[in-house]
Amino acid sequence: MESRALATWVLLCALLRPSGTQNTAPEGVLNCCEGDVLFLLDSSGSVSSYEHSRMLTFLSELLLPFSLGEDQVRVGLLQVGTRPRLEFGFDTHRSQSGLQGALKNVKPVRGDTNTVEALRMAKELALTPGAAGGAREGLPRVLVWLTDGVKPGDVMGPMARLREEGVAVLVVSTGHGNFQVLKQVVTPPVESNLYFVDIDDMSIITDDLRDAIIEIIRAERITVRDVATDSATLQWRPVLSGLTGYYEIRYGSVPPGGAGVGGSGTSPGTGGVRYQRLTQAADSSSARLTGLKPDTTYSATLTPESNDQAFNTLSITFKTKPDVLSPAVVTVSESGQTSIRVSWGPSQPERVSSYHVEYSALPRGELHSVTVAGTQDSTLLRDLQPDTTYLVTVSARHTSGTEKAMSVKVCTQEVTPALADLQLTTLGSDEVQVDWSGGAGALRGYWLTWEGQQSSLRGQGSALYLPPDSLSTRLTRLPPATRVCVSPIYRTARGEGLCCTAQFHSNALSYG
Repeated sequence: MESRALATWVLLCALLRPSGTQNTAPEGVLNCCEGDVLFLLDSSGSVSSYEHSRMLTFLSELLLPFSLGEDQVRVGLLQVGTRPRLEFGFDTHRSQSGLQGALKNVKPVRGDTNTVEALRMAKELALTPGAAGGAREGLPRVLVWLTDGVKPGDVMGPMARLREEGVAVLVVSTGHGNFQVLKQVVTPPVESNLYFVDIDDMSIITDDLRDAIIEIIRAERITVRDVATDSATLQWRPVLSGLTGYYEIRYGSVPPGGAGVGGSGTSPGTGGVRYQRLTQAADSSSARLTGLKPDTTYSATLTPESNDQAFNTLSITFKTKPDVLSPAVVTVSESGQTSIRVSWGPSQPERVSSYHVEYSALPRGELHSVTVAGTQDSTLLRDLQPDTTYLVTVSARHTSGTEKAMSVKVCTQEVTPALADLQLTTLGSDEVQVDWSGGAGALRGYWLTWEGQQSSLRGQGSALYLPPDSLSTRLTRLPPATRVCVSPIYRTARGEGLCCTAQFHSNALSYG
């Protein structure tokens, strides 16, 4: 009998022994986020010891999958009672073992539900960026309020101010009252940030609440920048800083409809995607991927490897730029009456041996050409005809034997001769005869302006347009010391003019 009883006891112990299997993190939680999360836990007299214990167990399960640390998620806990108490701040626990141990040792504060004072402490001690032990600048801040819903106090104002300052507010209530109040307290959307649950069923909302927190504090851990036709830079946050380990990077092209590196059919030896592998030191945060093909979709994975902490593998997909052969753009950077500077791009001195530039006046002008080195990206075309449209063609001779050409129409500037002469003859006390020598070329007319020169009359003047065959006009009712200007007008611009001042107090003539 004794041996049978002993065997039964051993079997019972074996059945009751805790499993040695570790709590594995849900997919996508490790290394997912960066932000500060403060839990406001109601432990006043209306919350029984059993309910308090259940809430702490719920927090333990909720937070266990997160990676903690300065570059990860930081957690704080403030309890609500007559005298609210900050159990630990954001800079206290940087490992799950420390956090889980602290949660097991939290004791209730009891007394009244002084939520308003607790919110004041939350703002001053934890949720204000830059304060000692407070939230980090530029990162998401989250307040998760766990309450039994019994007389929470006038929390509408304090909660609204927190939201205005950028704090996301989530609420879990184990009671079934105050729905209208709590609905207005939480950050929208209400359906994902407000939970009503019985104290014994809190585990059913663990995943949903965790996902809601992750949605707020999710960090973009891996990006691609400086994408070119044959290379790209992979950049990530240095999550291994201070730890031993390395980063493993794999990247390869994705076939149409393929799954990418690490996906189905991409393992070595299976006939899937060919990938390249490289490793980077634990203190690195970027790597240059080279040897890529133009206009191709690539998938890259980054796996932080460390014996100190577990991390998720991060993936990203990007597409290289298409192969652009020069010249892809031809422009005019300088334009004169007899010369034009033509520029082109992109500059590809390592791929282009020379550029051949041909130009002729339209519609049937003589063809001219010039050849420049592949290191140049512009040339000056001289001895052109003024006010003429030219067709310019730039051809690139690539070292690969490929030739590419691009044409553009350009125009030289019109010749706009200056006014040759201007003379004023005063007639009486307020009248003047204006005579000038006309311009040349495609003259379209003259622009004549006059204005009084005395300080009280400045800004009082007028203007007059005259046809191209006009060489004189008469102005009347002019103020003393009137300044008269005449400019020739051409098809594309105004030529340089002349100005004279009419002095009516003497018989002297003023010339310009």
